[in-house]
Amino acid sequence: MTDTTIRRHEHTSQRETAEEETDEDLVCPECGGTLAHDSERGETVCEECGLVVEEDEIDPGPEWRAFDAAEKDEKSRVGAPTTNMMHDKGLSTNIGWQDKDAYGNSLSSRQREKMQRLRTWNERFRTRDSKERNLKQALGEIDRMASALGLPENVRETASVIYRRALDEDLLPGRSIEGVATASLYAAARQAGTPRSLDEIDAVSRVDKDEIARTYRYVVRELGLEVKPADPESYVPRFASDLDLSEEVERRARQLLSTAKSKGVHSGKSPVGLAAAAVYAASLLSNEKVTQNEVSEVANISEVTIRNRYHELLEAEEGVPT
Repeated sequence: MTDTTIRRHEHTSQRETAEEETDEDLVCPECGGTLAHDSERGETVCEECGLVVEEDEIDPGPEWRAFDAAEKDEKSRVGAPTTNMMHDKGLSTNIGWQDKDAYGNSLSSRQREKMQRLRTWNERFRTRDSKERNLKQALGEIDRMASALGLPENVRETASVIYRRALDEDLLPGRSIEGVATASLYAAARQAGTPRSLDEIDAVSRVDKDEIARTYRYVVRELGLEVKPADPESYVPRFASDLDLSEEVERRARQLLSTAKSKGVHSGKSPVGLAAAAVYAASLLSNEKVTQNEVSEVANISEVTIRNRYHELLEAEEGVPT
């Protein structure tokens, strides 16, 4: 018998053994019944006697569902999702700074030098032209300011999209990158219903308050953004939380502002000042007293403004018929 024939017989024997093992896996070890796989519960169960042969199985499939081939192709993905918060939408490669290999061992001095050169060139190649360098700097500014202001990720994403639109429509000439980036974040925060006052934005920005306001009006007008006037009630939860006040105070402050709006008291007034005064008044009415100075520091507004708005809110409340 030749070597080829021997190898063929061995291969056939191995295949038959594997098929027998597979057949054994498909039958119940108790009654010999047929096994069924329940993908919803992650279990393999005997259809005859109900024995659970396997449980807590890992589902290797995707977390999304698709109902046709086109939807499947559209949802299929590899790697991390793209994001507008990075100039290359997160599709570039980053080289780690740890200077360690895959096993956690430190690299030699020669390898460290090599990796440092690669990092340098990788950083240079990530921005192909001045437009991408501009975008990278601006998105870094947006992320820095949003972190300092405690703004959520959806606001950062919206601000990044607004800045990209401003760059594409050539609104940057004559204006600073930081100014347009700050204006984009200010607009995004107001669109998302989590506004920050101009003073708060100014505190974390690298440009002055007048430039922020001027650039904001220009960007909103040129891009046709729909930004509603800031509602004083949207500031109340943050102020109440920073002052460690109860939900009762927050509810009472909203009620004061609602009454003031129905009387037209809010017209022409700073929404931040009205919100701060409402929180102060509600805390007094609910016997959870805070000082005007504490509210002033949280809202970043003067005590004089709080006193003036406070009296106006109480007068509007007293004029409501019971």
